Amino acid sequence: MASLQEQLLKAGLGDKSSAKQARAAKRKKQKTKKTAAPVLDENQQAIQASLEQKKARDRELNKEKQQELEKRAIAAQVKQLVESNRLTDIAGDITLNFTDGSTIKRMQVSETIHRAVTKGRLAVARYLDGYALIAMPVAEKLMQRDDGVVVYFAQVDENDEVTTTSEEDDWYADYEIPDDLMW
Repeated sequence: MASLQEQLLKAGLGDKSSAKQARAAKRKKQKTKKTAAPVLDENQQAIQASLEQKKARDRELNKEKQQELEKRAIAAQVKQLVESNRLTDIAGDITLNFTDGSTIKRMQVSETIHRAVTKGRLAVARYLDGYALIAMPVAEKLMQRDDGVVVYFAQVDENDEVTTTSEEDDWYADYEIPDDLMW
């Protein structure tokens, strides 16, 4: 049995070019049906939306876990730096006063250690439940990783002179002192 198109051509009711165009149009129509996006019903849309929400929540949880792991790694690095670089023989009869936040803390150190701290060569860092003295290059590395670890260090200028700046000393800096002032 021949197709209707072949029968029409044999009967002389159609020509080859129109048959060819009809076949091309039919193929084109079938091709667009296959590639057209399938119509999603409400259930499928809800499922896709919930999957997207779950993926977004999973990404956030993974990001939080990664940040927590980074914090732990930094804390371990800080602890290792302090443990390996802290000075152990610091005991002496001179009291080193330093501030930790708003409280004044004290540590008994030798005279050479006290001099090194005041000259800016050593810094005081938190260590376990107390404090440890570490060299300034190590303290700078610690401050890059965690600002809260280094509690106290003396700031020194190029001439090895300790610079102290406070708001109390600078409040009158904007006022000009007259030259003709007689006491």
